[in-house]
Amino acid sequence: MSKGKFAIGALIGAAAGFATGILTAPKSGKETRAELAAKAEKVKAEAAKKAEIAANKAADFSKDAKIKAQQMTEKAKSEAMELKERSERAVEGAKKGFFDKDK
Repeated sequence: MSKGKFAIGALIGAAAGFATGILTAPKSGKETRAELAAKAEKVKAEAAKKAEIAANKAADFSKDAKIKAQQMTEKAKSEAMELKERSERAVEGAKKGFFDKDK
């Protein structure tokens, strides 16, 4: 089971347990509603905080991936240029050797 699915299941289970506990507690309706509203606000704030953290991590990952892609592109270009230059030198050397034999 993935960590994400487990976390979602745990969160849903905790919410269900909490709701069951609140609804069966010997409190007045007004007290229960007030407590539910306060807990819902707390859960909402925690969820927003975790969503922000996840978004920041995703942005960091994306930034790192772009940097690595640029580095790899530059390396590939550099190696391709070096190979081209070596090939050109080899061709020039072969031409020179070929024409020098005729003399």
